[in-house]
Amino acid sequence: MEPLTDIITLLQPKAVLSKLVSGAGKWSVRYERFGHPSFAIVIEGACWLAIDGQNPTLLKKGNFVFLPTTPNFTLGSDLETKPIVISAETYSEQVSERRHGEQTSEPNVLLQGGYFTCDPINESLLLKFLPEMIHISSTNAGIESLRQIIGLIEKEIGSENIGRDLILGRLVEILLLETLRSSGLDKNLQKVGLLAGLRDSQISVALKNIHADVSHKWSLAELGRQAGMSRSSFADRFAKTVGITPIDYLLQLRMALAKKMLFTERRSVSEVAFAVGYESASAFSVAFRRSIGISPGAFARGG
Repeated sequence: MEPLTDIITLLQPKAVLSKLVSGAGKWSVRYERFGHPSFAIVIEGACWLAIDGQNPTLLKKGNFVFLPTTPNFTLGSDLETKPIVISAETYSEQVSERRHGEQTSEPNVLLQGGYFTCDPINESLLLKFLPEMIHISSTNAGIESLRQIIGLIEKEIGSENIGRDLILGRLVEILLLETLRSSGLDKNLQKVGLLAGLRDSQISVALKNIHADVSHKWSLAELGRQAGMSRSSFADRFAKTVGITPIDYLLQLRMALAKKMLFTERRSVSEVAFAVGYESASAFSVAFRRSIGISPGAFARGG
């Protein structure tokens, strides 16, 4: 498979909630770290988004924002108003609309937002390869697709139709893929990580080859050759671009796939070992325990 498809398949996203967020007058709210991926698109007006440790971002009409792990952030009409703290429990409440600021005035900003959950087996591992925030402007070619997908998610959440959960799961997968695809060419989005690696014409060759055949006995020399680079130059550039060494990336991908096969697909340790590139179950077990902290058998049993 190709890298983005692999990541989304392993994340197994499931839609949980979508709601309107509106604001009127002067207002500011501070959301505590939530941990799950969240998204929003600005339907009308504009507001400020300030993630801890980053420069504030003005979200304008038509803009889309995606937070893979939803860290602490402040949202408001301005950056001077003292924010009201919103807990993680309040954030996840099932309501059709959440109003900030003046409660009786016409809103001057309206967003459609939501969050979803991922398979906890690999969520923390895989989301770390993504940037802390993805901000897509209204001029991006993919923004209309994102708007339509969010509209479909909102409609499906409000229904009781047969197959609702299955459809929502697929819609969130499409939303995530379209988000990553639409942001992939923005060189200012992520300096280090998976998207940065996929933007690099040579490093992307290595990433795609690894994902296409994870069980292959990859070496730095072979990956470097395929990327048109020397072994040492490739290793250095991959680490600087993706954030970890090529061998560590391969190991983490193999362990992510192995965890899914063991726990979700209930495959035997031997089957999994050969599927992810180990010559024996014992060699795989040693690598798995070193990486995950428990044996494959214990992990499969929910240990």
